[in-house]
Amino acid sequence: MRRTARLLTGTALAAAGAGLIAAGPAYGGVPGDPSGGLLLRPASVVPGDRAAVDTEACGKGGTAAGDASAVGAGAFTLAPDGEAGTTTGRFRVPPGAQPGTYEIVATCARSGKRVAGDLVVTLSAGAQVYPKGSVKTGVGGALGPDPVQTAAGVAALAVAAAGGTWLLHRRARGDGI
Repeated sequence: MRRTARLLTGTALAAAGAGLIAAGPAYGGVPGDPSGGLLLRPASVVPGDRAAVDTEACGKGGTAAGDASAVGAGAFTLAPDGEAGTTTGRFRVPPGAQPGTYEIVATCARSGKRVAGDLVVTLSAGAQVYPKGSVKTGVGGALGPDPVQTAAGVAALAVAAAGGTWLLHRRARGDGI
């Protein structure tokens, strides 16, 4: 028991460590970090909204070519943003974009450095979407849409139970079955 607990604990710690290591690239870098990354504002949009993209990876006065084709927005340009040393661009998420997480990429013109960030497309801004109705599993339920079929199924089960009980009773009495 103790060996299993140690094994499970070690596996959980290893998975958590790997998750922490992978979390840095998933968030597109830290703002203000000169090594760069792609910062998307807002990080979560609804179809039809505009998104702004910032990076410090291209250096002061640098330009970049952005690619938002994963979400269906196509190419866009990132230009220097004043004295801040950041490169900024904008694109519009198409109204027909499906909900999900999409990778947005920018490639610096001078260095060729490629940076990426994740954009989340949701159905509604800031609101949770809850499912409605029953789960369509294909198995059906006891209280289906047809009460006649439900009653027939219950009757068939009752007849089978009664017949089984009768056969077991005859067998126990020794009536030849």
